[in-house]
Amino acid sequence: MYPEVHSCDKCESAGESVFCAMSKPELGELSQAKSFNVYKKGQIVFFERNQPQGLFCIYSGKIKIHKLGHDGKDQILRLAKKGNVIGYRALLSNDCYHASATAIEDSVICFFPKSTYQNKIITNPIIATQLIRLLSSDLKSAEQKAMNLAQKNVHERIAETLLMLKDFFGLEDDQITLNTIITRENIANIAGTTTETTIRTLSDLQKKKFVELEGKKIKIVNLQGLIKTANLSD
Repeated sequence: MYPEVHSCDKCESAGESVFCAMSKPELGELSQAKSFNVYKKGQIVFFERNQPQGLFCIYSGKIKIHKLGHDGKDQILRLAKKGNVIGYRALLSNDCYHASATAIEDSVICFFPKSTYQNKIITNPIIATQLIRLLSSDLKSAEQKAMNLAQKNVHERIAETLLMLKDFFGLEDDQITLNTIITRENIANIAGTTTETTIRTLSDLQKKKFVELEGKKIKIVNLQGLIKTANLSD
């Protein structure tokens, strides 16, 4: 059974996405052109080197944007959640996808045809401005990640990854448990290390009582300790 997907003018994420500059009538018009798909955990949303046919907006769930490196290892470039758009970079550059997108949990994703997306940019300069900001943010994150890989040791990178997950996905009601289920492999792919090293490092962080590991759940029990380990200023 398919989930109920509201029209864009009634979407809970409308005010958080690149479409927030649109009026309700405009969002209603946008809805008429959209479709949606359900993606199971591990299912590919789009493949690297394929040509984009439209824009994806996450209605629910979580997605990883990842690329296969020269060494054959997967590298997670960024994560996306409810309200985020993905695939916009290839559309703006009129190029193929530079990376793949995969669901890291069951997700519902809306799809807007290329022509609809481009028309909205032309008619609404505020949307174009927001997309430029997204691209700038992506570039900043990529530069920071490259610097971390070059200058930080693995404990610092893993700690910083956990802090990034906290900021991006938030915490559960107990205010210490990461509000996402993410595999050790995916943590490794974000931090630029191996799964085995990630497991050992998380164990070390648990021994230092910075985190608690409960199955697939990760609890941050000493935020200041984790910040210090990541070599970050609070």
